[in-house]
Parts: sequence; structure tokens; C-alpha cells
Amino acid sequence: MPSNEKDNPNADTASDKKRVSSFFGQLFSPITSTLDFFQKYFKSLLFLLILLLLFAPIGSESVKPPNLAILNLSGPIMNAGKLVKEITDLRKEKSIKGVLFIVDSPGGAVAPSVEISMAIKRLRAKKPVVAYAAGTMASGSYYASIWSSKIVANPAATIGSIGVIMEGLNIKGLADKLGIKPQVVKAGKYKEAGTPFREWTPDERREIETHVLDIYHLFIQDVANARHLDAKHPEKFADARIFISEKAKKVGLIDEIGSIEDAKDITKKLSGVKEAHWKEKSKLEEYIENLAQNSAITFANQLKSWLIR
Repeated sequence: MPSNEKDNPNADTASDKKRVSSFFGQLFSPITSTLDFFQKYFKSLLFLLILLLLFAPIGSESVKPPNLAILNLSGPIMNAGKLVKEITDLRKEKSIKGVLFIVDSPGGAVAPSVEISMAIKRLRAKKPVVAYAAGTMASGSYYASIWSSKIVANPAATIGSIGVIMEGLNIKGLADKLGIKPQVVKAGKYKEAGTPFREWTPDERREIETHVLDIYHLFIQDVANARHLDAKHPEKFADARIFISEKAKKVGLIDEIGSIEDAKDITKKLSGVKEAHWKEKSKLEEYIENLAQNSAITFANQLKSWLIR
């Protein structure tokens, strides 16, 4: 006589597997549906996209080659490679007569900041560069901007923080509690300077302070040279102080206070172009970015709606 399904453990297991499979099927259905859709209609979508790009109505302005460009520096500065390449490419692009450098960054590592600064200096030797402080232009990002032809700032922007900091932890107490003991083999008196496993010796601290001061003096001297300030009196514009735009202008860290449109107008004027045509992303790049962004938002909203049911 066949056993009842309720008394059959194999039936319970199969039922659980079905429920789990059904749950994950619903959870990931937007992804699988989207992939299925693109797989089925990829050629048709590609054909429609090509038609859209070829036959979309364009104004008379869009057929004119760009003569001005925009660079962006946002977020912490950890690596300069990509931005320096963009700057170098714009320096070589003869049709570009001026560049607007939009900055909103708290700064970051010293060497990449200096690398960007030198790249901007080389660019300025070929064509005018206007740096615009959209939010924060401080520490390394201010360093990166100093060689611009003009620095314009949003009225509420934060400017300055001309200073250097090096931090380290002393985790000796924690390491002792955990039974962790470092083993070190070194050559050179200061090779272990900055170690987190013990308190720094007086000699090590002095050596670190000397290094920090060397970078600070380099920072001050470059700012003074670029902005025509007195390096003998850094207390007026440096000391790691931050300034709102009005005060930053008074001490000579920026040239003008205004909006992004004001910065664009200044770039146009310095470049000597009669009519501004800004270099923009292609329609295909914008389409792909918008598609990816909208897909991500749609998926996030659907996932949220399932989770709160």
C-alpha cells in the first residue's frame, strides 16, 4: 500500500526544494527576464539604436566641432593616471582652445596631487585652464588646481587646507592582549619608523616630522609661486586653514566667486572663441549610461518591494 505524502520525508524535501527554487526564481526574475529579452531581441535593438543615432534630428550647433572641454576631479585623490591622460590628450587636441577644470575633492595622496598639478601646468602653457571649485577644493585638490589660469569658486565652496598630515596607530596594547608579537629584521636606523606595533622613538618622530615639514614647505612654495603670494608669510593663506570663498579670495587663493555658468563664460573669454561648443559625451555613451542606471534603479525598486512584502 503506498505511503501517504505527509508521512514521506522525501516528499517533504522535494516540496522544500520547490519553495526555495520558486523564491530564488522570483528574486532574480528581473535579471533573467532582462537577459532573455536582450538575447532574443539583441539584433533588433542594435539596429534600432543605429537608426536612432543616424537619423535622430540634430541642431546646427551639434555638427560644429567642440572648441572647449571639461575636466572633472571628484572624490579622494589616490591615483592620477586616468586624469593625467585626459589632460595630456586635451593638451594635444588642437581644436580645443580652453578647458574648464571642475573640482569637488577633499584632496588625498601627495604624489598624485602633485602629478595632476604639473599636468595642469603643462596644459596651461598651451591653452587657458579655468579651475572651478564646485564644492570642496582643499589640500591635494587645491594643489592640483594652483597652476590654472583662473580659479573660480562657488560662493559656498570650501577652499584651502594647505597642510600635510601623516597618521599612525599604536596597537601595541591590543597586540599584547591578543598575544601578537612582531618579528622584525631591518637595516637602517629609520627603516621601522612609523611602525604601529610600538611607540615611535624620539629620533623616529623627529625624522617623520622632518619629512612632513619638507612636503609642507614644497606645498607652500608651489602655492606661493603659482598664486603670487609671499612664501615668507604662509600663516596668511596656509596653516591648513579652510576658507569660505569670500575669505579665500581676500587671501589670494582664488580669483573669482560665481556659478558654474560664470566659470564657463570666463573659460570662453580667455580662450578667445566667438561661440562656445563644449566637448560632450557621444549619444551612444549617454544612452548606455542611462540604460545601465535605469536598469539598476528598476531592479533595486523591485527587490525592495519583494523584501517588504
